[in-house]
Order: sequence, then structure tokens, then C-alpha cells
Amino acid sequence: MLVTRWFRLCSLCSRVCHSSRGRRRGGWMTLAGHSLLANITEVPHCATLASTRLCHSDVGDLYKHESVQRHMQQVMEEYTDLRNKLELPHLSEADRKVLIKKHTELLPLANRFLSIKEAMKDHEEVCLLLNASDGTKVEDEQLTELLKEEEAQISSKILTLRKDLIRALVPTDSLDTSSVLLEVVSGRTTGGDICQQFTKEMFDMYQGFACFKNWDFDVYNYTPAEYGGLHHAAMRIAGDNVYRHLKHEGGTHRVQRIPEVGLSSRMQRIHTGTMAVIILPQPVEFDVHVDTKDLRIDTFRSRGAGGQSVNTTDSAVRIVHLPTGITAECQQTRSQLQNRDTAMRVLRARLYQSMASKETKERHTARKQQVGTRSQSERIRTYNFSQDRVTDHRTGYVTRDIKEFMKGGEALDDLISDLLEHAEMEAVLELVQNSSACRNPSAV
Repeated sequence: MLVTRWFRLCSLCSRVCHSSRGRRRGGWMTLAGHSLLANITEVPHCATLASTRLCHSDVGDLYKHESVQRHMQQVMEEYTDLRNKLELPHLSEADRKVLIKKHTELLPLANRFLSIKEAMKDHEEVCLLLNASDGTKVEDEQLTELLKEEEAQISSKILTLRKDLIRALVPTDSLDTSSVLLEVVSGRTTGGDICQQFTKEMFDMYQGFACFKNWDFDVYNYTPAEYGGLHHAAMRIAGDNVYRHLKHEGGTHRVQRIPEVGLSSRMQRIHTGTMAVIILPQPVEFDVHVDTKDLRIDTFRSRGAGGQSVNTTDSAVRIVHLPTGITAECQQTRSQLQNRDTAMRVLRARLYQSMASKETKERHTARKQQVGTRSQSERIRTYNFSQDRVTDHRTGYVTRDIKEFMKGGEALDDLISDLLEHAEMEAVLELVQNSSACRNPSAV
């Protein structure tokens, strides 16, 4: 507790108790004697104040979920049992090492949980003092201001501790720190070339986001379409926690807009199109064995809009993995050797993703599907240019000013942060419910 501030509060309380004997004698006398603190569990005035600060639909609010509370009670019981066992004198060295390892794993959670309990107790005491103060005299006004300041600080501390505890429960993903291979692919449309144009805008958006996050952005393949659009592009993005931020971007993105030219433009007819974003993690340490006998390597001349952009030599490379049918190609440089190395890196990343998908497919549950399974076939977001709105269908997140959003700056970062928060909440709920089910099979 904040000792100095508490002494100031107690000093003011003593002065107010002495000067207001006739008005609030009963309440202040019992407060001075601390006889009711253990019995009072609810203070209406402070409960109203606290609800606006403690009731937020965010990560911290998940702390009050019944499954989380039950899980933390089980953690504390296990932690207490481990601590008691470690105090036993006749404990073998092997058993002690096992217990110490488990105790060390639970210690951060236990400390956070105990800190929350202590802060809640402090909050209850301050609320009691605040409820007893009527603020009719100078001393009362000073006391009330100090109490309100103290209550606000403790409320903020409780929220922070709750968020820290919930984030400590979030299962770690070993791929979060990995670089990614990001691909944008044009999809189908109801008319016109809005898909190709939208794919180009998405490429620019992720390039802008990489710049916003100070990430490296290397283009592996770029296949332009007519009139400034884009059929397909592949790029490697490297930096701090790239995969963690981009792993939920994979999927079908839908665009709704009025074409700039043509009959639909004159009639103000809205066209709908799609494009796909593919996110492939590239961990620092991964080894995908590829037998050269399983590969078919084709060379061809690069495609483009014409003129100098078209090579006169067969420098473009396409590699096909025959057992799986997975392909990768690169035509980014005029060097066939460089294009072959790049295509091989892309092929390895796709083979790794294929193997990883088989391992994780069984772990996908209905709860995770509320946030998204990262399947490339489901529509995850709509970009409505006509209504100046972007909507993420997994969380219901809506943002305006679509032109600013497509720059890939703070607006996109806010949406991704919201997605991460929802994903973490879902992961924690699944963890604590599975933990409870394992400890209490009859509850399933």
C-alpha cells in the first residue's frame, strides 16, 4: 500500500472525526475504530464509481469470467501444495527438482493473482472511507479529493494487474517472432477490373504497414495486370513479431465500390470483388527436406505490360513439387540463378505451411472459429469504398476513412491490435476450460 498517502488520509480522517462529532458521529467513530471494515462488503456509492473503471469489455474484463476464476483457484491450490511439499525435510533431490520447476512456472501467475487480491482489498477500504465522507467542510473536501485520487489510482492498478494476469495465461506461439511470406492474389469479380485494382491497393497497404512498423519488405514476385492492376505478388516481410501481427490477415478480402469509368460509373452501380491474402510463416530454424528428384523446374520469359519490362531471355523460373503439386515461381530479376533461389525459398515456405497445417488442423475448435481459423477461403473483411467503411467480420470491428486505412498506418494497426486481443481472449478461455475439464472430467 502507499504508506505516505495512507498516513495523510489517516491524519485527515482523524481531524474530520474530531470536528464532526455532531453530524456523523456514529459512522466516523466506527471508522476510527475500524470495527466495521471486516463486515462491510458492499458500498453503493463506491460501487458506482468503480463500475465505470472496472467494467470494460477488454482483456482485463476476462478476469471476472467464471472459468478464469475457477482456473486461478486451482492454480493457487496447486501453488500452495507445491510450496508446502518443498518445505518437507525428507525430500529426494530428484523430486525436489521436479517440484521447483513446477513451482517456478506457477510463481508469476500466483504473484499476479495475490497482487490483485491485495489491490482489491485496498480499493474496498478506500471506497468505505469515500462513502463515509460527506464533503461539507474544508477538511471533508480535502479528504474526499484525496480519496477519489487514491481510488482512481487503485482502480487503474487493478485493471493493469488483471490485464497482466490474463496475458500471462495466453498460450505462446513459437512462430510469432518469425518472418512471413505474404502473397496477394486477385480473385473473382462481378464485372470490370476492380479485383486487380484492389489487389494492387492491398499490396500498397501492406507495404505501407511494413514501413509503419519499420519492417523489411522484399518483393519476390510481382505480376501486374492491365490498367495498373495486379494479378499476384509475393513478398517477404521481416522484423519484430511480424507473424504475430499478420497471422490473422490471411483469408478472402472483399471490396465493394463503384468503378471509376464505364456504364456502371455513370449509373452509380456498386460492383463486388474479392482478393486473397496468404500468410506463410518463415521461422528462423526450419528444415524442409526437398529431394531434387521430386522437382520439375521450368524456365520462361517474364510476363509484363510490354516494352523493356519483358525479358529477351528465359530468366523466369517456376518450380513444381511433384508429390504435392505445390508450385512457386519468380521473375523478379534478370538473373535466372537469383530467381531460382527465390522460388526455392518460396517453395520451402509453402511446403512448411502445408505440413504445419496438417498438425494444427485438429486443434481448431468452434471457439477459435469466432476469431478466424486463418483459412484462406473464408471472407474475413469487407472494404466498402461507397460507404467509406472497413468491417472485419470476425470481431465486428468497424472503422471509417477508408483512404487513410489503405495507407497501412495507424488505422490498420488498431484493427490488427483488436484482432489480437480477441484472439488472446479466445485462447485463454479455451485454455482454462480445457484445464478445468482435465481436472474435473465429470464436468464435461
